[in-house]
Amino acid sequence: MLGFLLRLLPFWVREPLLIAVGSVLGVRIMYLAVRDHDRVAAGLGVVFLVFTAIRVHAVIRALRARRNPSPTASADGAAVDAAPQPQAQPQPQAQAVTGSRPRPDTPEKEHNAWGQAVAAVAVFGALGAALWVAPRFMPSDDNAPQPASCSGGTHEELPKAYKDTPRPVTGEELCKALNRPDLAELLGTPEETATTASSTNNTAPLTDGKVAQPEAEVTFDTYTVNVSATYNELSTGQYVKLMKFGDEKDVKMLTVLGRPAVLSSDHTMKLEINLGSGGSGGPVGEGPLARTLSVALDRKDRGGYCDITVWSTSGALPNDSALLNIAEKVLPRIPERPVR
Repeated sequence: MLGFLLRLLPFWVREPLLIAVGSVLGVRIMYLAVRDHDRVAAGLGVVFLVFTAIRVHAVIRALRARRNPSPTASADGAAVDAAPQPQAQPQPQAQAVTGSRPRPDTPEKEHNAWGQAVAAVAVFGALGAALWVAPRFMPSDDNAPQPASCSGGTHEELPKAYKDTPRPVTGEELCKALNRPDLAELLGTPEETATTASSTNNTAPLTDGKVAQPEAEVTFDTYTVNVSATYNELSTGQYVKLMKFGDEKDVKMLTVLGRPAVLSSDHTMKLEINLGSGGSGGPVGEGPLARTLSVALDRKDRGGYCDITVWSTSGALPNDSALLNIAEKVLPRIPERPVR
């Protein structure tokens, strides 16, 4: 069907069309073949380019034939003109009829072949260019993994500690504040996407459920980021004193968004679970090193803090600047603790 439709087109439309399509497809296929090292695609691209070269040769021959008409036709025409014409008696009626006919040597208006060729090449060249650049601006249909999103389901009932705390943030709000589109870039791994994002509305341990401690966590292939807010009465200065009794390392005091803060390092816990016949778990061990930035919940440091912790299974840690950048993005989404 397509071949029949092509044969119906005039020569000066059909041939430029075939040249435009063949050249665009040939160059595109050859480019993909070189990029992907595909020999089959390279052979197919050569076929298209050879086909295009044949059509170009046919158009060139046709143009030359139009410029240089056949000398045989010119000689025959001259011989006909030179042949004597028989004398005829004047016939007024016949002459009148003859005079009304168009002259046989009047040249017919020829189609502009060059105009048709240029128009066809321009139109299909534009279509080919659109097909070439469209994949760069249109979303692809590949199976690329989508970033994990925070749960948007029904809200669970908050513990009583959240009702007794003025303006507490929830785990879901923390997750939305942490799971930013530029979080991977802030961590120094812009090519990665979040694999999991979760949140909980916990209470702080050893407080009998009286201290709200919402938490959110986002995991990438390289790093895991955890953010929690603890609504207790502990100031940053008191928190630093407690660190001296623990195993925290590289403790460093600083200020973040006008609030007192502290950087520290500590090992995570490693728990092994045996799913064999016994189903028993192994002892709790020492996990990879984690880096934590603890920032007061308000500028006056009246109690409570926000922890931003980063770690990786390999033990590698990003620069401290990554924690500071994350804090500058997340902290404005956490309401400051009001004056009591």
